[in-house]
Amino acid sequence: MIVEGEAPMEMKEKFLHAIHEKRKLKVTFFSKEDGTTLVRVCAPMDYGPSRRARRKNNRYHFWDYDSDTQRHTLSLNPEQVLEIEILDEYFDPAEFVIWKPNWFIPRDWGKFS
Repeated sequence: MIVEGEAPMEMKEKFLHAIHEKRKLKVTFFSKEDGTTLVRVCAPMDYGPSRRARRKNNRYHFWDYDSDTQRHTLSLNPEQVLEIEILDEYFDPAEFVIWKPNWFIPRDWGKFS
């Protein structure tokens, strides 16, 4: 049974695996802003509530390498995420972690943990 606002286990497991392995993802999701389905290459950052959103449900947080805006963070509710595919490419957290990390999901990213 999936609780509203919770990720289906298979996608969440892929996401968590990619965090620990530092692997990039191909993410297919419904963009509320664009009103259509988009596909992006992303790095998984965290899974948990958004510190900025009014609704404090768990969501996926990505670094969007394909973003066409200045801001490359992508925060998606689980119901927006249609598919997650783990890619053969790795990422370096130093590419995007420029703050003192305070992750919901523990990981071994050295000084970026």
